Amino acid sequence: MASTVIAAEPVLAAIQEFTQADNPSAFLAVSGGNSYFTLPSRPGVIVYRRSGRFLVQFGGPFAPPESYRDLLTAFVAMAREEGLEVVAVQLQRADARAYATAGFTVNQIGASWAVGLADFSLRGTRFMQLRNKVSRSFRAGLTVVETTDDRYYPWLREIDQVWLRGKGEHARPMEFLIGQYGDAMQPYRRMFVGLIDERPVGYISYSPVYGSRAGWMHDLSRREPSRVPGIMEAINVTAIEKFRAEDVAWLHFGFTPFTGIQPENELPDHDPGFHQFMRVLWTHGEAVYPARSQLAYKEKWAPDLVIPEYVGFLGGASVAGFAHIFRACNAF
Repeated sequence: MASTVIAAEPVLAAIQEFTQADNPSAFLAVSGGNSYFTLPSRPGVIVYRRSGRFLVQFGGPFAPPESYRDLLTAFVAMAREEGLEVVAVQLQRADARAYATAGFTVNQIGASWAVGLADFSLRGTRFMQLRNKVSRSFRAGLTVVETTDDRYYPWLREIDQVWLRGKGEHARPMEFLIGQYGDAMQPYRRMFVGLIDERPVGYISYSPVYGSRAGWMHDLSRREPSRVPGIMEAINVTAIEKFRAEDVAWLHFGFTPFTGIQPENELPDHDPGFHQFMRVLWTHGEAVYPARSQLAYKEKWAPDLVIPEYVGFLGGASVAGFAHIFRACNAF
């Protein structure tokens, strides 16, 4: 029998311990609103959300090798018993191979991006424009603080609302594949806030990354509309300086769909039509997700590492399954 894990602590323990897939976004597993599938006699957990007739799974099972396949098999069996379909998103390369052998059609859906901090520097002509923006924001009176003080949260939520209204009248706050702040898991995150005249004007929340490329992930970020350029860049530069002083090895920039799609990243039995669909969405899919603007920000930091990420459809690839990923994210 399967069980539903209510508390996030066992899930946190699983993503900290079972890191074989090196999923840089693994901390999203403990976000509020997720559901969890476990087996009583087997270690590990599967993270998912229900969306219509689909169970949308985040990542592969966070489990040791000896129970990974058992969890996946039991999860699929539960879905079939309930007449539901399964789609898994943000699978890593090791997950992708395992899912392909388990009867899933697996395709690249995007990539995540990371910067090695050991030798990172903003010197040189490639970063000249970035340095100028950061300098202008500080000259405009910006200060950046790292804080654990929840007295900032009302201001940050006001920034969230202003930012969302700027996205259009039908914009909705994203969930599931994007982080949170201010919940029971907040002590594990780090919050950097930009202030002008002691009032927050922007923030970046960083989530922990476990595994062989441990570090922090540049996660949820928002800013007020402003004529002051470089607010987000200045906040991130401040965080990078602090991380480097702590000998943090990697800063991850998270997953962006439709980016980094390359034929050599696909598995042998991928769906060629879905591959082309991802290429079309990269070119014309801004209404679905602003991948180009997201990637442009990440490329400012000259990432050292591009990590392909995958989607797995139980059976054949389907537009319906793809759509339910975004529905689970509250995108529509």
